[in-house]
Amino acid sequence: MKNLRILIAKGGLDGHDRGAKVVARALRDAGFEVIYTGLHQSAEMIVNAAIQEDVDLIGISILSGAHIPIFTRVLELLDEQGRDDIPVFGGGIIPVKDAEKLESIGVVKIYGPGTPTTEIVEWVRELKI
Repeated sequence: MKNLRILIAKGGLDGHDRGAKVVARALRDAGFEVIYTGLHQSAEMIVNAAIQEDVDLIGISILSGAHIPIFTRVLELLDEQGRDDIPVFGGGIIPVKDAEKLESIGVVKIYGPGTPTTEIVEWVRELKI
């Protein structure tokens, strides 16, 4: 199995990154190569980092309520760059209705608060990338 490279990003003006760091560490501890972008990343910054780092998967954490525009723009930019082959998943404070909308436009999975990291790691292991 290929050792996946995963970008974990904090989108928008949200300054709370504990959850993103917990997920990044769990993925790293499970043997994946993880790149963490840090706080306050725009959609453009996320996509540029993903392309520069040649990642296989992008995870975005958003707690600020800006999830619809940020995820939408990330997907648009990936498409514009010819990299819509990079799956995008996310987590944070995202209402179920919004999570369903995001999944309908191409986000592969949304995780809510309290999701065990083991569930995320297992999901990544089962991805066919």
